[in-house]
Amino acid sequence: MMDLKRPYRTMTEWSKEYGPIFRIKLGFQEMVVLTGYETVKEALVNQADTFADRPFVPIFEDIAKGFGLVFARGENWKVMRRFTLSTLRDYGMGKRTIEDKITEECSVLTKTMETYAGKPFDVKRILTAAVSNIIVSILLGKRYEYEDTTFLRLLKIATENIQLAGSPALLLYNLFPKLGFLLGARKIIMKNQKEFHDFIQTTFIEYLQDLDENDQRNFIESFLVRQRQENMKMANDGYFHNENLICLVADLFGAGTDTMGNTLRWAILLMMKYPEIQSKIQEEISREIGDIQPRTDHRAKMPYTDAVIHELQRFANIVPSNLPHATTMDITFKGFFIPKGTYIAPLLTSVLHDESQWEKPHEFYPDHFLDSEGKFVKRDAFMPFSAGQRVCAGENLAKMELFLFFTSLLQKFTFQPPPGTSKDDLDLTPCIGLISSPMPYKTCAVLR
Repeated sequence: MMDLKRPYRTMTEWSKEYGPIFRIKLGFQEMVVLTGYETVKEALVNQADTFADRPFVPIFEDIAKGFGLVFARGENWKVMRRFTLSTLRDYGMGKRTIEDKITEECSVLTKTMETYAGKPFDVKRILTAAVSNIIVSILLGKRYEYEDTTFLRLLKIATENIQLAGSPALLLYNLFPKLGFLLGARKIIMKNQKEFHDFIQTTFIEYLQDLDENDQRNFIESFLVRQRQENMKMANDGYFHNENLICLVADLFGAGTDTMGNTLRWAILLMMKYPEIQSKIQEEISREIGDIQPRTDHRAKMPYTDAVIHELQRFANIVPSNLPHATTMDITFKGFFIPKGTYIAPLLTSVLHDESQWEKPHEFYPDHFLDSEGKFVKRDAFMPFSAGQRVCAGENLAKMELFLFFTSLLQKFTFQPPPGTSKDDLDLTPCIGLISSPMPYKTCAVLR
Protein backbone atom coordinates (compact mmCIF):
# COMPACT_ATOMS: atom_id res chain seq x y z
CA MET A 1 0.00 0.00 0.00
CA MET A 2 2.88 2.36 0.76
CA ASP A 3 4.91 4.17 -1.90
CA LEU A 4 8.32 3.38 -0.38
CA LYS A 5 10.05 5.96 -2.57
CA ARG A 6 7.78 8.80 -1.48
CA PRO A 7 5.85 7.61 1.61
CA TYR A 8 4.63 11.16 2.35
CA ARG A 9 2.48 11.02 -0.81
CA THR A 10 0.71 7.86 0.36
CA MET A 11 0.15 9.37 3.81
CA THR A 12 -1.28 12.56 2.30
CA GLU A 13 -3.70 10.45 0.24
CA TRP A 14 -4.73 8.48 3.33
CA SER A 15 -5.51 11.70 5.19
CA LYS A 16 -8.31 12.34 2.66
CA GLU A 17 -9.90 9.08 3.77
CA TYR A 18 -8.99 8.91 7.47
CA GLY A 19 -8.79 12.59 8.44
CA PRO A 20 -5.92 14.84 9.56
CA ILE A 21 -4.80 12.53 12.41
CA PHE A 22 -4.37 8.79 11.93
CA ARG A 23 -2.17 5.98 13.19
CA ILE A 24 -0.25 3.55 11.00
CA LYS A 25 1.98 0.61 11.76
CA LEU A 26 5.02 0.03 9.55
CA GLY A 27 6.85 -3.14 10.51
CA PHE A 28 7.31 -2.85 14.28
CA GLN A 29 7.00 0.96 14.19
CA GLU A 30 3.72 2.59 15.13
CA MET A 31 3.38 6.26 14.24
CA VAL A 32 0.77 8.98 14.39
CA VAL A 33 0.58 11.06 11.20
CA LEU A 34 -0.51 14.71 11.39
CA THR A 35 -1.62 16.45 8.19
CA GLY A 36 -2.90 19.88 7.18
CA TYR A 37 -2.03 23.34 8.45
CA GLU A 38 -4.49 23.49 11.37
CA THR A 39 -3.45 20.13 12.86
CA VAL A 40 0.32 20.54 12.36
CA LYS A 41 0.24 24.09 13.78
CA GLU A 42 -1.80 22.97 16.80
CA ALA A 43 0.83 20.30 17.56
CA LEU A 44 4.13 22.03 16.74
CA VAL A 45 3.25 25.62 17.72
CA ASN A 46 0.37 25.63 20.22
CA GLN A 47 1.50 22.42 21.99
CA ALA A 48 5.19 22.93 21.19
CA ASP A 49 6.65 21.44 24.40
CA THR A 50 4.57 18.28 24.15
CA PHE A 51 5.66 17.51 20.57
CA ALA A 52 9.32 18.59 20.91
CA ASP A 53 11.11 15.25 21.29
CA ARG A 54 12.69 12.92 18.72
CA PRO A 55 11.76 9.23 18.46
CA PHE A 56 14.24 6.37 18.32
CA VAL A 57 14.96 5.88 14.59
CA PRO A 58 17.61 3.19 13.97
CA ILE A 59 19.62 4.93 11.22
CA PHE A 60 19.66 8.29 13.03
CA GLU A 61 20.64 6.50 16.22
CA ASP A 62 23.53 4.82 14.35
CA ILE A 63 24.67 8.17 12.95
CA ALA A 64 24.31 10.49 15.95
CA LYS A 65 23.74 8.25 19.02
CA GLY A 66 21.53 11.03 20.44
CA PHE A 67 24.31 13.65 20.29
CA GLY A 68 24.52 16.91 18.34
CA LEU A 69 21.37 18.92 17.62
CA VAL A 70 19.12 17.50 14.90
CA PHE A 71 18.57 14.01 16.37
CA ALA A 72 19.35 14.79 20.02
CA ARG A 73 16.75 14.36 22.75
CA GLY A 74 15.94 15.60 26.24
CA GLU A 75 18.34 17.81 28.17
CA ASN A 76 21.24 17.19 25.77
CA TRP A 77 19.16 18.70 22.94
CA LYS A 78 18.15 21.72 25.05
CA VAL A 79 21.77 22.48 26.04
CA MET A 80 23.09 22.05 22.48
CA ARG A 81 20.29 24.15 20.98
CA ARG A 82 20.91 27.03 23.43
CA PHE A 83 24.64 26.94 22.71
CA THR A 84 24.12 26.68 18.94
CA LEU A 85 21.68 29.61 18.68
CA SER A 86 23.77 31.95 20.85
CA THR A 87 27.02 31.00 19.06
CA LEU A 88 25.50 31.39 15.58
CA ARG A 89 24.39 34.87 16.64
CA ASP A 90 27.91 35.60 17.92
CA TYR A 91 29.26 34.74 14.47
CA GLY A 92 26.87 37.07 12.74
CA MET A 93 23.71 35.12 11.93
CA GLY A 94 21.24 37.78 10.86
CA LYS A 95 23.88 40.54 11.08
CA ARG A 96 25.99 42.60 8.71
CA THR A 97 29.16 40.53 9.28
CA ILE A 98 27.68 37.36 7.79
CA GLU A 99 25.95 39.38 5.07
CA ASP A 100 29.37 40.59 3.90
CA LYS A 101 30.60 36.97 3.69
CA ILE A 102 27.53 35.98 1.64
CA THR A 103 27.94 38.89 -0.80
CA GLU A 104 31.63 37.99 -1.27
CA GLU A 105 30.61 34.40 -2.03
CA CYS A 106 27.93 35.66 -4.46
CA SER A 107 30.70 37.47 -6.39
CA VAL A 108 32.84 34.31 -6.58
CA LEU A 109 29.82 32.28 -7.72
CA THR A 110 28.78 34.72 -10.48
CA LYS A 111 32.38 34.99 -11.74
CA THR A 112 32.57 31.17 -11.87
CA MET A 113 29.30 31.02 -13.82
CA GLU A 114 30.66 33.59 -16.28
CA THR A 115 33.47 31.17 -17.23
CA TYR A 116 30.86 28.87 -18.85
CA ALA A 117 30.22 31.68 -21.39
CA GLY A 118 26.52 30.88 -21.79
CA LYS A 119 27.17 27.20 -22.63
CA PRO A 120 25.14 24.44 -20.91
CA PHE A 121 26.44 23.23 -17.52
CA ASP A 122 25.18 21.50 -14.38
CA VAL A 123 24.88 24.07 -11.55
CA LYS A 124 24.81 21.51 -8.74
CA ARG A 125 28.50 21.42 -7.80
CA ILE A 126 29.22 25.16 -7.73
CA LEU A 127 25.86 26.12 -6.14
CA THR A 128 26.31 23.55 -3.36
CA ALA A 129 29.92 24.65 -2.79
CA ALA A 130 28.97 28.35 -2.68
CA VAL A 131 26.22 27.98 -0.07
CA SER A 132 28.28 25.46 1.91
CA ASN A 133 31.09 28.01 2.22
CA ILE A 134 28.78 30.19 4.34
CA ILE A 135 28.24 27.57 7.06
CA VAL A 136 31.91 26.50 6.72
CA SER A 137 32.99 30.11 7.42
CA ILE A 138 31.05 29.96 10.72
CA LEU A 139 32.16 26.44 11.70
CA LEU A 140 35.82 26.57 10.60
CA GLY A 141 36.47 30.28 10.00
CA LYS A 142 37.56 29.73 6.38
CA ARG A 143 36.26 29.16 2.86
CA TYR A 144 37.20 26.54 0.29
CA GLU A 145 37.82 26.93 -3.42
CA TYR A 146 35.13 25.15 -5.46
CA GLU A 147 37.73 22.73 -6.87
CA ASP A 148 39.26 21.81 -3.49
CA THR A 149 39.35 17.99 -3.35
CA THR A 150 38.73 17.76 0.43
CA PHE A 151 35.75 20.13 0.14
CA LEU A 152 34.28 18.26 -2.83
CA ARG A 153 34.59 14.98 -0.92
CA LEU A 154 32.81 16.45 2.14
CA LEU A 155 30.00 17.78 -0.07
CA LYS A 156 29.64 14.39 -1.79
CA ILE A 157 29.41 12.62 1.58
CA ALA A 158 26.77 15.03 2.92
CA THR A 159 24.65 14.83 -0.25
CA GLU A 160 24.92 11.06 -0.58
CA ASN A 161 23.95 10.44 3.05
CA ILE A 162 20.90 12.70 2.87
CA GLN A 163 19.74 10.99 -0.32
CA LEU A 164 20.28 7.49 1.07
CA ALA A 165 18.57 8.37 4.38
CA GLY A 166 15.30 8.81 2.46
CA SER A 167 15.67 5.71 0.27
CA PRO A 168 13.37 2.65 0.38
CA ALA A 169 16.31 0.51 1.65
CA LEU A 170 16.74 2.76 4.70
CA LEU A 171 13.00 2.82 5.36
CA LEU A 172 13.17 -0.99 5.49
CA TYR A 173 16.17 -0.84 7.82
CA ASN A 174 14.35 1.53 10.18
CA LEU A 175 11.40 -0.86 10.28
CA PHE A 176 13.49 -4.05 10.59
CA PRO A 177 16.91 -3.06 12.05
CA LYS A 178 18.08 -6.68 12.20
CA LEU A 179 18.27 -6.60 8.39
CA GLY A 180 20.96 -3.92 8.58
CA PHE A 181 23.82 -6.28 7.70
CA LEU A 182 22.09 -7.09 4.39
CA LEU A 183 21.68 -3.50 3.26
CA GLY A 184 24.45 -1.79 1.28
CA ALA A 185 22.85 1.66 1.75
CA ARG A 186 23.36 1.54 5.53
CA LYS A 187 27.01 0.47 5.09
CA ILE A 188 27.66 3.42 2.75
CA ILE A 189 26.07 5.87 5.22
CA MET A 190 28.13 4.56 8.14
CA LYS A 191 31.37 4.60 6.09
CA ASN A 192 30.66 8.19 4.95
CA GLN A 193 29.80 9.23 8.49
CA LYS A 194 33.08 7.84 9.84
CA GLU A 195 35.05 9.68 7.15
CA PHE A 196 33.28 12.95 7.95
CA HIS A 197 33.71 12.51 11.71
CA ASP A 198 37.42 11.76 11.24
CA PHE A 199 37.78 15.00 9.27
CA ILE A 200 36.12 17.03 12.04
CA GLN A 201 38.21 15.24 14.68
CA THR A 202 41.50 16.15 12.98
CA THR A 203 40.26 19.71 12.32
CA PHE A 204 39.48 20.50 15.94
CA ILE A 205 42.72 18.88 17.13
CA GLU A 206 44.43 21.58 15.03
CA TYR A 207 42.38 24.26 16.81
CA LEU A 208 43.18 22.83 20.23
CA GLN A 209 46.87 23.52 19.67
CA ASP A 210 46.48 27.30 19.53
CA LEU A 211 43.22 27.95 21.35
CA ASP A 212 42.90 31.50 22.73
CA GLU A 213 39.90 32.01 25.02
CA ASN A 214 39.96 35.76 24.36
CA ASP A 215 40.08 35.41 20.59
CA GLN A 216 37.57 32.82 19.43
CA ARG A 217 37.51 32.72 15.63
CA ASN A 218 34.84 30.14 14.80
CA PHE A 219 32.12 27.82 16.10
CA ILE A 220 34.49 24.93 16.86
CA GLU A 221 36.79 27.16 18.91
CA SER A 222 33.80 28.52 20.89
CA PHE A 223 32.75 24.96 21.72
CA LEU A 224 36.30 24.00 22.78
CA VAL A 225 36.58 27.10 25.00
CA ARG A 226 33.26 26.23 26.63
CA GLN A 227 34.47 22.64 27.06
CA ARG A 228 37.62 23.87 28.80
CA GLN A 229 35.60 26.19 31.07
CA GLU A 230 33.24 23.37 32.07
CA ASN A 231 36.20 21.09 32.85
CA MET A 232 37.88 23.77 34.96
CA LYS A 233 34.72 24.25 37.02
CA MET A 234 34.95 20.56 37.91
CA ALA A 235 31.16 20.70 37.74
CA ASN A 236 31.10 19.41 34.20
CA ASP A 237 27.48 18.96 33.14
CA GLY A 238 28.61 16.26 30.74
CA TYR A 239 27.34 17.93 27.57
CA PHE A 240 30.40 19.69 26.14
CA HIS A 241 32.26 16.57 25.06
CA ASN A 242 33.87 15.68 21.73
CA GLU A 243 31.05 13.42 20.52
CA ASN A 244 28.57 16.29 20.85
CA LEU A 245 30.95 18.62 19.01
CA ILE A 246 31.49 16.20 16.11
CA CYS A 247 27.75 15.54 15.69
CA LEU A 248 26.90 19.24 16.07
CA VAL A 249 29.33 20.25 13.32
CA ALA A 250 28.09 17.42 11.07
CA ASP A 251 24.45 18.48 11.66
CA LEU A 252 25.10 22.14 10.87
CA PHE A 253 27.27 21.36 7.84
CA GLY A 254 24.65 19.00 6.37
CA ALA A 255 21.68 21.27 7.10
CA GLY A 256 23.46 24.41 5.90
CA THR A 257 24.64 22.78 2.67
CA ASP A 258 22.04 20.47 1.20
CA THR A 259 18.77 22.28 1.88
CA MET A 260 20.00 25.65 0.64
CA GLY A 261 21.88 24.20 -2.36
CA ASN A 262 18.77 22.32 -3.47
CA THR A 263 16.48 25.32 -2.96
CA LEU A 264 18.69 27.37 -5.31
CA ARG A 265 18.75 24.52 -7.84
CA TRP A 266 14.93 24.53 -7.79
CA ALA A 267 15.04 28.33 -8.19
CA ILE A 268 17.09 28.18 -11.41
CA LEU A 269 14.99 25.31 -12.80
CA LEU A 270 11.77 27.25 -12.12
CA MET A 271 13.18 30.42 -13.71
CA MET A 272 13.88 28.43 -16.91
CA LYS A 273 10.39 26.91 -16.74
CA TYR A 274 8.69 30.30 -16.21
CA PRO A 275 10.73 32.90 -18.17
CA GLU A 276 7.99 35.54 -17.74
CA ILE A 277 8.42 35.35 -13.94
CA GLN A 278 12.20 35.59 -14.35
CA SER A 279 11.75 38.75 -16.48
CA LYS A 280 9.51 40.41 -13.88
CA ILE A 281 12.10 39.76 -11.14
CA GLN A 282 14.86 41.21 -13.33
CA GLU A 283 12.77 44.33 -13.99
CA GLU A 284 12.33 44.80 -10.23
CA ILE A 285 16.08 44.23 -9.65
CA SER A 286 16.96 46.83 -12.33
CA ARG A 287 14.49 49.32 -10.87
CA GLU A 288 15.31 48.92 -7.16
CA ILE A 289 18.98 47.80 -7.10
CA GLY A 290 20.51 48.61 -10.48
CA ASP A 291 24.10 47.39 -10.83
CA ILE A 292 25.17 47.58 -7.17
CA GLN A 293 25.61 44.46 -5.04
CA PRO A 294 22.23 43.32 -3.61
CA ARG A 295 21.88 43.68 0.19
CA THR A 296 19.18 42.47 2.56
CA ASP A 297 17.96 46.07 2.97
CA HIS A 298 16.71 45.89 -0.63
CA ARG A 299 14.24 43.14 0.21
CA ALA A 300 11.62 45.51 1.67
CA LYS A 301 11.44 47.35 -1.67
CA MET A 302 11.13 44.18 -3.75
CA PRO A 303 7.74 42.57 -3.02
CA TYR A 304 7.62 40.54 -6.24
CA THR A 305 11.07 39.00 -5.78
CA ASP A 306 10.23 38.30 -2.13
CA ALA A 307 6.97 36.61 -3.18
CA VAL A 308 8.77 34.44 -5.76
CA ILE A 309 11.39 33.34 -3.17
CA HIS A 310 8.65 32.36 -0.71
CA GLU A 311 6.70 30.55 -3.43
CA LEU A 312 9.71 28.60 -4.62
CA GLN A 313 10.33 27.43 -1.04
CA ARG A 314 6.69 26.39 -0.76
CA PHE A 315 6.63 24.70 -4.16
CA ALA A 316 10.05 23.01 -3.80
CA ASN A 317 8.81 21.37 -0.59
CA ILE A 318 12.41 20.64 0.44
CA VAL A 319 11.68 18.46 3.51
CA PRO A 320 8.26 16.99 2.60
CA SER A 321 8.01 14.49 5.46
CA ASN A 322 9.56 16.83 8.05
CA LEU A 323 11.91 15.14 10.53
CA PRO A 324 10.08 12.84 12.94
CA HIS A 325 8.91 14.18 16.30
CA ALA A 326 7.93 12.37 19.49
CA THR A 327 5.68 13.28 22.42
CA THR A 328 7.32 14.27 25.71
CA MET A 329 4.24 13.31 27.78
CA ASP A 330 0.82 11.68 27.52
CA ILE A 331 -1.62 14.00 25.75
CA THR A 332 -5.21 14.03 24.55
CA PHE A 333 -4.88 15.81 21.23
CA LYS A 334 -7.99 16.79 19.26
CA GLY A 335 -9.91 14.02 20.99
CA PHE A 336 -7.26 11.30 20.55
CA PHE A 337 -5.11 9.93 23.36
CA ILE A 338 -1.43 9.86 22.38
CA PRO A 339 0.99 8.27 24.91
CA LYS A 340 4.39 9.70 25.84
CA GLY A 341 7.18 8.71 23.42
CA THR A 342 4.88 8.18 20.42
CA TYR A 343 6.50 8.61 17.00
CA ILE A 344 4.84 11.65 15.35
CA ALA A 345 5.04 12.40 11.61
CA PRO A 346 3.89 16.03 11.07
CA LEU A 347 3.90 16.22 7.26
CA LEU A 348 5.18 19.60 6.04
CA THR A 349 4.11 18.80 2.48
CA SER A 350 0.48 18.66 3.68
CA VAL A 351 0.85 22.19 5.10
CA LEU A 352 2.64 23.70 2.09
CA HIS A 353 0.03 22.17 -0.25
CA ASP A 354 -3.03 22.46 2.00
CA GLU A 355 -5.99 23.08 -0.30
CA SER A 356 -7.78 25.10 2.40
CA GLN A 357 -4.83 27.52 2.68
CA TRP A 358 -3.55 28.05 -0.88
CA GLU A 359 -5.44 29.15 -3.98
CA LYS A 360 -3.34 26.98 -6.33
CA PRO A 361 -1.52 24.56 -3.99
CA HIS A 362 -0.04 22.34 -6.72
CA GLU A 363 1.13 25.10 -9.06
CA PHE A 364 4.04 27.54 -8.96
CA TYR A 365 2.08 30.73 -8.26
CA PRO A 366 3.94 33.71 -6.70
CA ASP A 367 0.61 35.58 -6.28
CA HIS A 368 0.08 33.42 -3.17
CA PHE A 369 2.29 36.01 -1.42
CA LEU A 370 0.96 39.21 -3.04
CA ASP A 371 -2.15 41.28 -2.32
CA SER A 372 -4.29 43.02 -4.94
CA GLU A 373 -1.91 46.02 -4.91
CA GLY A 374 1.20 43.90 -5.46
CA LYS A 375 2.40 44.24 -1.86
CA PHE A 376 4.03 41.24 -0.16
CA VAL A 377 1.79 39.35 2.30
CA LYS A 378 2.84 36.77 4.87
CA ARG A 379 0.97 33.47 4.94
CA ASP A 380 0.54 31.49 8.17
CA ALA A 381 0.75 28.17 6.33
CA PHE A 382 4.25 28.99 5.04
CA MET A 383 6.29 26.50 7.11
CA PRO A 384 9.29 25.30 5.05
CA PHE A 385 11.56 25.47 8.14
CA SER A 386 9.06 23.49 10.24
CA ALA A 387 7.77 25.24 13.39
CA GLY A 388 7.83 25.27 17.17
CA GLN A 389 10.68 24.00 19.33
CA ARG A 390 12.34 22.05 16.51
CA VAL A 391 12.19 24.83 13.93
CA CYS A 392 15.38 25.05 11.83
CA ALA A 393 18.12 26.72 13.93
CA GLY A 394 19.56 28.43 10.86
CA GLU A 395 16.28 29.87 9.53
CA ASN A 396 17.42 33.53 9.62
CA LEU A 397 20.72 32.68 7.95
CA ALA A 398 18.93 30.64 5.26
CA LYS A 399 16.52 33.48 4.45
CA MET A 400 19.40 35.94 4.07
CA GLU A 401 21.39 33.53 1.89
CA LEU A 402 18.44 32.74 -0.34
CA PHE A 403 17.62 36.40 -1.03
CA LEU A 404 21.24 37.45 -1.67
CA PHE A 405 22.22 34.47 -3.85
CA PHE A 406 18.98 34.53 -5.85
CA THR A 407 19.00 38.28 -6.58
CA SER A 408 22.75 38.29 -7.33
CA LEU A 409 22.31 35.50 -9.89
CA LEU A 410 19.29 37.07 -11.62
CA GLN A 411 20.96 40.49 -11.61
CA LYS A 412 23.82 39.03 -13.67
CA PHE A 413 22.24 36.25 -15.73
CA THR A 414 19.17 35.06 -17.55
CA PHE A 415 18.81 31.29 -17.14
CA GLN A 416 17.69 29.41 -20.24
CA PRO A 417 17.28 25.72 -21.14
CA PRO A 418 20.10 24.24 -23.29
CA PRO A 419 19.69 24.50 -27.09
CA GLY A 420 17.21 21.94 -28.34
CA THR A 421 15.35 21.85 -25.00
CA SER A 422 12.12 23.78 -24.54
CA LYS A 423 10.75 24.98 -21.20
CA ASP A 424 7.99 22.34 -21.58
CA ASP A 425 10.66 19.60 -21.57
CA LEU A 426 11.86 20.59 -18.07
CA ASP A 427 10.91 17.98 -15.48
CA LEU A 428 9.69 19.20 -12.06
CA THR A 429 9.55 15.69 -10.55
CA PRO A 430 11.68 15.58 -7.37
CA CYS A 431 14.40 12.96 -6.78
CA ILE A 432 14.02 10.35 -4.05
CA GLY A 433 15.64 11.27 -0.73
CA LEU A 434 15.08 12.77 2.70
CA ILE A 435 15.40 16.15 0.98
CA SER A 436 13.43 16.91 -2.16
CA SER A 437 15.98 17.82 -4.85
CA PRO A 438 15.31 18.44 -8.54
CA MET A 439 16.31 15.88 -11.16
CA PRO A 440 19.77 16.58 -12.68
CA TYR A 441 19.55 19.30 -15.33
CA LYS A 442 21.73 21.69 -17.32
CA THR A 443 21.24 25.41 -17.74
CA CYS A 444 22.72 28.22 -19.83
CA ALA A 445 23.61 31.28 -17.73
CA VAL A 446 23.43 34.07 -20.31
CA LEU A 447 24.92 37.39 -19.25
CA ARG A 448 22.36 40.21 -19.20
